Amino acid sequence: QVQLVESGGGSVQPGGSLRLSCAASGIAFSLYDMGWYRQAPGNQRELVARIIRGGTNYADSVKGRFTISRDNAKNTVYLQMNSLKPEDTAVYYCNARRLSAGMDYWGKGTLVTVSS
Repeated sequence: QVQLVESGGGSVQPGGSLRLSCAASGIAFSLYDMGWYRQAPGNQRELVARIIRGGTNYADSVKGRFTISRDNAKNTVYLQMNSLKPEDTAVYYCNARRLSAGMDYWGKGTLVTVSS
C-alpha cells in the first residue's frame, strides 16, 4: 500500500519559515520524481517545486524562497519555505510520480497558513 504522509504545516507570520516533510512508503522511492503542490481556496492545484533526477524546478512565485530536497535513505522529501507571504497560504500536497510506469500518487495534504 502506497502512502505519502505530509507533516510540518501550521500557522506562521509573514516573513517566517516552515519546513514540510513527506514520508513515503510502499514505493521504490529513489525511482520517483517527487513534488510539492499547493491549493488555495478557490484556486486550482499548482506546482510549487519538483525534484527529478538531475535537478529541481520551482514555480516563479517561490523561487529564491523555497527549497526542495530529498533523502532517499529516509524515503522523505522536504520543502523548506522561507520568507513566507500571506499568498503562500494553502494546503500543500506531496506527489510521487513515475511516468514511465504510469504511477502517480498523492498525499492528503498539510495546511500552511501565513497571517499576522
